[in-house]
Amino acid sequence: MVKIDNMYYDSISFTFQKAEELRKHMTKAEIILWEELRNKKLLDLKFRRQHPISRFIADFYCHKYKLVIELDGEIHLKKDVAINDKNREEEIKNLGINILRFKNNEVINNLESVLQQISNFCIAQ
Repeated sequence: MVKIDNMYYDSISFTFQKAEELRKHMTKAEIILWEELRNKKLLDLKFRRQHPISRFIADFYCHKYKLVIELDGEIHLKKDVAINDKNREEEIKNLGINILRFKNNEVINNLESVLQQISNFCIAQ
């Protein structure tokens, strides 16, 4: 496991620029979940959206628990995208970061369950 002390894990400026662009074009599911995570609404925790981590951009990140939350749309069902997701997840986990994944429709149709799973993870830490 690689230990990097900053919460951006040595991201480069391009990654920060891309993250800023992604914040302006969030998906419906990202918008819904962000409304529940922003301003420390969940367990008084600070979450960041479209957060640079190394060469990646996490949908949401809580530094206190080194927790990435990823939301997956239908494109993530494609074989090549799924392989890329798996490799990306391994690299992020090697940084000592935990990952929770949810499908977009879970957030849209069952938000309370998603929030409970995030809460359960954080409480267990």
